[in-house]
Amino acid sequence: MKFAGKDIYKLIPQRHPFVMVDEFEATGDNAGQSALCVRTDNYFILPDGTMAETGLIEHVAQSCSALAGSHALSGGSSAPPVGIIGEVKHFSCNRRPRSGERIETTVSFGMSFGNVTMATGKSYVCGEQIVEITLKIFMQ
Repeated sequence: MKFAGKDIYKLIPQRHPFVMVDEFEATGDNAGQSALCVRTDNYFILPDGTMAETGLIEHVAQSCSALAGSHALSGGSSAPPVGIIGEVKHFSCNRRPRSGERIETTVSFGMSFGNVTMATGKSYVCGEQIVEITLKIFMQ
């Protein structure tokens, strides 16, 4: 099922103006795809019109949150879980997206131990990979 607009709020605990996912669709048990249109009013836009790297990290983290929210929703929960970035284990940014560009991201969950989950994400603009990241996420 694809989520967009206000339906995203069913999957993530973040709220306006700090929402960094416009669309999300689970593509498997441990994988999903998200999208974000970079707008000039985005919290992470720099004076040169590009998105700060911290915004890219937050976008991938919220994409992971949407995947966890999708799992929770399909399991009967009425609220998405809250996750906290515990560690950025690997982050490479080939370039920052500009205002007006659409970021498309794939995320997947790897090994979990207790309330800690390893997650990976890759982000693209027009087919060009701009970000690759591995996160350690603590789920509350």
